[in-house]
Amino acid sequence: MLKKILYSLVAVSFMTCATSCNDWLDLKPNNEQITDDYWKSKEDVQSVVMSGYYYMRQCVPNFIKWGELRGGVFYSSDSGESKLQDFNMTPSHNLCKYADVYKVINAANSVLKYAPGVCSIDDTYAESMMMSHLCEAYFMRAYCYLILVKNYGSVPLILEPYVDDTESFDIAKSTEAQIIEQIKADVMTALNTDAAKGTYEVEWETKGRATKWALYALMADACLWSEDYETCKEYCNKILNATDSFRPVFITAGTQWYDMFCFGNSNESIFELNWNYNTAQETNNFASLWSQDASSKFRFSSSAIRKMQEEVSTAVANGATVEGRVGRMLLASCIPAGGNAAYAVASTFYMWKYAGTEIQDPEGGKRVHQDANFIIYRVSEIMMMLAQAETMTGNIQEAVKQVNRIRNRAGIGNFQGIDEDDAGAIANIDEQTMLEEILDQKAMEFIGEAKRWYDVLWFGRIANNKYRDSFVRLVLDGNQTTNLSWVTSVLADKNSWYMPIPQVDIDHNVLLEQNPYYSSNK
Repeated sequence: MLKKILYSLVAVSFMTCATSCNDWLDLKPNNEQITDDYWKSKEDVQSVVMSGYYYMRQCVPNFIKWGELRGGVFYSSDSGESKLQDFNMTPSHNLCKYADVYKVINAANSVLKYAPGVCSIDDTYAESMMMSHLCEAYFMRAYCYLILVKNYGSVPLILEPYVDDTESFDIAKSTEAQIIEQIKADVMTALNTDAAKGTYEVEWETKGRATKWALYALMADACLWSEDYETCKEYCNKILNATDSFRPVFITAGTQWYDMFCFGNSNESIFELNWNYNTAQETNNFASLWSQDASSKFRFSSSAIRKMQEEVSTAVANGATVEGRVGRMLLASCIPAGGNAAYAVASTFYMWKYAGTEIQDPEGGKRVHQDANFIIYRVSEIMMMLAQAETMTGNIQEAVKQVNRIRNRAGIGNFQGIDEDDAGAIANIDEQTMLEEILDQKAMEFIGEAKRWYDVLWFGRIANNKYRDSFVRLVLDGNQTTNLSWVTSVLADKNSWYMPIPQVDIDHNVLLEQNPYYSSNK
């Protein structure tokens, strides 16, 4: 149960990559339980900071499932996982368990509570280093709570580490508004220290550890979710208008789009979780989700294939010459009977984003090892967040500008052929049309990056659910594993849009209440 998860930080290997240059990443707790007498040196703090990243990596398979299966781009052939995509989960299902996410939160809580005291014990632990560690912990805690909010609506808000069995674990859920307020407070506390790094000494760490850019992105994300659009725009622009020499930047050339995924840590990346087989024998095991054959567990939905085919055809018509593929379509590989020339009419596609190299050949271009990084935030998403916020505040012109940048990199030209300076044409674009275009572009740009369901859900939630019917249509368009009338009836209850609280935690926490939809449907 979750209590044991929270007070036990299991000894693990924290090698992330390039360990020969970063020996401290090998540090780990010497015992199974992090008590308050553990914290004696900066190495102890560093070890628990890195445990947070380790546990975040452990969460990635669930992050992908939670973020994709209800969004309609992918469906799972697994009968258990299909319960999520069909809105038919039960509280006892493994996929609704959130214990791994709370492991990250507990690591962060531990650092926030105990790291300051280490400065008075270890003379080599500089305050600047300690404050930087706190910024990383604030990011991890805030990010995990945002993921929990997006999936459960409301959960227990735990801000203290659990170190032994004597502490009470009867904790009620906090409201979404309370959790969002805490997320924003954590980000602001970190930023106000002025200790969040813009870069790290080692190149991969600038993308693989939380920076001020990651904190900006997280704040923009939380504000967009909570419909605080002006603040969302402010933090998007802190990234997009930055002048720092080593700031994250949008990759404009479509031919370089794939550089973000092979070999990762690109200029466009803001924060990503790293694996490296060559230096640490680490693998992400994404092939268990996406295999390069017809047995793949995760498969593209018919509606996603249709959109991919349309995009490829448009790109080819606009002059794309890379064997019928360009930019974002390097994410999928197929081996149709007619060879690569038949790509635009093929019916079978396999995920390529995490499996391939810069080579497009679906056989010779496979990665040797399953160690592609998983991107949490990148600049193109910040551009799309800005477009969403600008649309919701009436600035369609800025939204068109950002969407056109994404579309042109993909080789598909301006939205409706409209230039951002064409005031007359822009005046004819209404809010819903603009939002649906943004969501369409995000669906293609971020395939497999665990974003789609949250974008669709955001659309259904905003402005007192005024786009609720369109939200339901989006869900139905991508669902091909259950009766659509069933899904329609389920989605009529907004509580069904979120997962159930794990039954094991309901059983052991007398104050914890179940999501009402699942309480009435046991």
